Amino acid sequence: MAAKLAFFPPNPPSYKVVEAPGTGALALEPFPRRENVEVVKFGTRRGTEIVGVYVGHPMAKSTILYSHGNAADIGYMYQLFLDLSTQLCVNLLGYDYSGYGQSSGKPSENNTYADIEAAYKYIEEHYGTKQEDIILYGQSVGSGPTLDLATRLPRLRAVVLHSPILSGLRVMYPVKRTYWFDIYKNIDKIPLVKCPVLVIHGTADEVVDCSHGKQLWELCQEKYEPLWIKGGNHCNLENFPEYVRHLRKFISIIEKSPSQGQCFWRSIDRIEEARRSIDCFEAPRMSTDLRDKPRKSADMPEQPKFQGYRLSNIETLEKSRISFDQVARSHKNIEHHDKSRKSIDVHFGRARKSLDWMDRIRAR
Repeated sequence: MAAKLAFFPPNPPSYKVVEAPGTGALALEPFPRRENVEVVKFGTRRGTEIVGVYVGHPMAKSTILYSHGNAADIGYMYQLFLDLSTQLCVNLLGYDYSGYGQSSGKPSENNTYADIEAAYKYIEEHYGTKQEDIILYGQSVGSGPTLDLATRLPRLRAVVLHSPILSGLRVMYPVKRTYWFDIYKNIDKIPLVKCPVLVIHGTADEVVDCSHGKQLWELCQEKYEPLWIKGGNHCNLENFPEYVRHLRKFISIIEKSPSQGQCFWRSIDRIEEARRSIDCFEAPRMSTDLRDKPRKSADMPEQPKFQGYRLSNIETLEKSRISFDQVARSHKNIEHHDKSRKSIDVHFGRARKSLDWMDRIRAR
């Protein structure tokens, strides 16, 4: 029942998988072949064969594992995959769920969990990509398998949720609790994700209300500045210029982390909290600086008189300490002068002895 209501694979698929004559390399028809694009197949633990497309970038530091939305396959997403790889300077693997495109099997919640696991393992084993360099990207229904996998990857670089759902049932009914028969219980899984999370949602989304994205963002452990695209609907967010601009900024920040994105992001949060704390005490600090000015005048030979100003005990002690330091420095100067005078006397005595010795030689 849930599968029939939740999954709408394109029928017929938008592409075909063909083998190149001689080499046996896979390609997608009707798309032209590209040197940086590889069509791949891999099996899942539930016995289905998944078709994916890997777009490489020579300067990439991160790899996006993209789980697309409903009523789409990698043929429909192909041009977007190319554009994201180029504009964000990342590698990208997009794949079709079981029963979508040319992937075998039937679509179901558990099958999509197995599908994304197989895609993740393929990136690790075939391309040698580390968990710390992988960004999980889930669009609409794809937010389900994305968050399920993210809860089991403690060193994941980051997660992007694009028009995500709170759960399958909550898309249709505003229920207040999670029922056993619900699918993609993202509302219960998002608090378990430890890496930075970016949420993108359109304010005019009529398929999945923007409140889904906002509530998921509130439940994140590691919140990144969300993107609420004004006037954006469920299927056109990529057309807004702020979409790529915000994604590029997000990836740039998390790639600056020396190890894990979450550690870097927590340090940024602590810096911001410290700045806010300093700003709160800015006014008292300025008044303290005003009280410091008379204390500096203690070093001057003539002290100005301040009407209505009384020195506190601390300031009196400070002045006494300054006076004592001045005396000590003067004493050190005298001692240094004495040492210098003694040194001069010694050298003068030696020179005088040398002259006397030369006079005795001449007398002979």
